[in-house]
Amino acid sequence: MGHHVVAPAPPLDALVSHLWDWAMPPAAHHYERVLPVPGAALIINLHEDETRVYSDDAERHCVRAPASVIGGPCLHSQIIDTAEQVCVMGVVFRPGGAHAFTGEDHAALVERDIGLEDIFGHSAHQLRERLLNTTDAGLRLVVLEQWLLARMKLPQLAPEVLHALAEIGRQPQVTRIGPLVRDIGLSEYRFGRLFRRQVGMGPKRYARLLRFRGVVDAVYRCSSVDWSAVAFDGGYGDQAHLVREFREFSGMTPTAFMAARGPYPNHVPLD
Repeated sequence: MGHHVVAPAPPLDALVSHLWDWAMPPAAHHYERVLPVPGAALIINLHEDETRVYSDDAERHCVRAPASVIGGPCLHSQIIDTAEQVCVMGVVFRPGGAHAFTGEDHAALVERDIGLEDIFGHSAHQLRERLLNTTDAGLRLVVLEQWLLARMKLPQLAPEVLHALAEIGRQPQVTRIGPLVRDIGLSEYRFGRLFRRQVGMGPKRYARLLRFRGVVDAVYRCSSVDWSAVAFDGGYGDQAHLVREFREFSGMTPTAFMAARGPYPNHVPLD
C-alpha cells in the first residue's frame, strides 16, 4: 500500500513528467476536485472496470469511461469519485507529450477521455491485464514505463511549438503572445491552430493556466496569504482579476481553496 512516483528515464522523459502508482484504502470523503494541469494524463484503474468523472453542480451527473483512459489537459477542474481511488496508476505527460505519444489531435483529448484500447488496441488490454497480475508497485511502474517506451513515436512536437512552450514556461506572467508569434514567423492563425492541435489549448490560455498553477504552488503551503501581493507577483491586473482566473480554472475562489485544501495540492476534498 502507498503512493509511489517515479520520473522516467530518457528518452521517455521528453514526453512524460512522471508516472505514479496509488494503492490506498478508500478516502473518508466521497468526491474530490482535481485541479487542471498543463499536460494530459493516462489513467489505469486497477480496482474497478471503469473511470468516472462528475459534473460540477448539485446533481453530480456522471460520465463513465473505460478503466484505461487518456485525456486532457483539462481546461477546468474535474470532480472524481474517491471510491475508485483504491488501486490506480497514472502517467502525467508534459505539455504536448500526449500528442507526440499518440498522434491524436489534442482537441479530441481535451473534449473527452478516450479509452486507451481505442488508440492502441489489444496491447492496451494486455497492459492492464499484466498490471492486474503484478502485485509489487515498483514492478508495475517498470511495466508501464516499458510499455510507453516501446510505443514512443518520433518526430515529436513541431519546433515552433517547442520554442513557444519554452518561452511561455520561463515567464508566463509577462509573456506576450503576439510578439512571440511574430518571432516564430507563422501567422497567428496558423500558429494557434498548430499549438492547439499539439498542446490542447491556445497559447494565451496555456499562459493563463501556467499563471494559475504558479499561484497554487505559491500559496498551497502558506498559513496566511497576502492575495494582493500574490496577484502582483503572478502578473494579474489586481486581486479581483486573480479571483476570476482562479475560479475559472479551479471552480472555487482562492480563499475557498485554502480552506478546503488537503494533503495533495491538486486534489481538494469535497464531501
